[in-house]
Amino acid sequence: MIRPPDYVLGIQPYVPGKPLEELERELGISNSIKLASNENPVGPSPLALKALQGPLSDINRYPDGAAYYLKQALSAKLNVSEDELIFGNGSNELLDIAVKTFLRPGDEAVMGAPSFVVYAMAVQSVGGRSIQAPLSNFTHDLSAMADAITPATKMVFIANPNNPTGTMNTKKEFDLLMSRVTEEMLVVVDEAYFEYVTDPDYADSMKYLRSEKNVLILRTFSKIYGLAGLRIGYGIAKKEIILDMNRLREPFNTNSLAQKAALAALKDDEHVRHSREVNEAGKKYLYSELGAMGCSYVPTHANFIYMPVSDSKVINDRLLRKGVIIRPMGPKAIRVTIGLPEENKRFIEALKEAMEK
Repeated sequence: MIRPPDYVLGIQPYVPGKPLEELERELGISNSIKLASNENPVGPSPLALKALQGPLSDINRYPDGAAYYLKQALSAKLNVSEDELIFGNGSNELLDIAVKTFLRPGDEAVMGAPSFVVYAMAVQSVGGRSIQAPLSNFTHDLSAMADAITPATKMVFIANPNNPTGTMNTKKEFDLLMSRVTEEMLVVVDEAYFEYVTDPDYADSMKYLRSEKNVLILRTFSKIYGLAGLRIGYGIAKKEIILDMNRLREPFNTNSLAQKAALAALKDDEHVRHSREVNEAGKKYLYSELGAMGCSYVPTHANFIYMPVSDSKVINDRLLRKGVIIRPMGPKAIRVTIGLPEENKRFIEALKEAMEK
């Protein structure tokens, strides 16, 4: 029987959550709320929904493989060349393409730990080695990551804000790291949650776009734009990097409905503003309630909160039976999405009962 290489066999497949309806059937509950996947509880932009009404009759046609109109609009919004943009089936696909394009077996990639699990999975899938630097105070320690760079290092991954902890790196920290990477490395900056950040000291990755250093900035329409179900994200990099990634990008990798919705959502500044305000209000409420309960939590710059707990399995099981779905993050932590006001209140009520038991 044919078998994959050992480095592929060593990958633990990503385990998605069950469909909400199936979970409710198994537990005998109803009216559950999902606070596990960092989705925008406000929903998609009304402009995006309206844009989807027209093109349904055209789904017998292949999508625009170059995302022509979306690329034009994003180029103007970001003040970058169209040659400096690439689109993917979520930003997740783009980090996978980057790894396949620039890493060879035995090459090293430096990343923080814990961070987005897909980084290490993608590196291992091509026979690369993940060098993981522990977080400091739940935040990427960019100095330690710089110290971990060796002649074998070809990529560095930074999630800013970080998933699952919600922390961010500052301009000074990022500049320090960039001063220590070489022109033979690619720094992948995952900014899936950057629209939620309000801190003015947030690291400026875009300023390195045309420097001698190599950066690939990944962003998505899945989070604040509320289009997670359509799977579309984008990358920003030098045109030479984009050209090389396009060698491995599949034709028609972003579907026509996703492109239409993203183009409309990009114009809806009011939806982005409102989503951010809902998130900030929810954050303040949860901070207050968790503090009053004596619960530990990590202050966040994203749309979720990371909470160290004594036993994540026990807490998760008890919350599930109350119809509140969160994400366990290892044995000693959970991650909860900041929801709508009524969802946040329900989470707190269920958590109080779970902690009392």
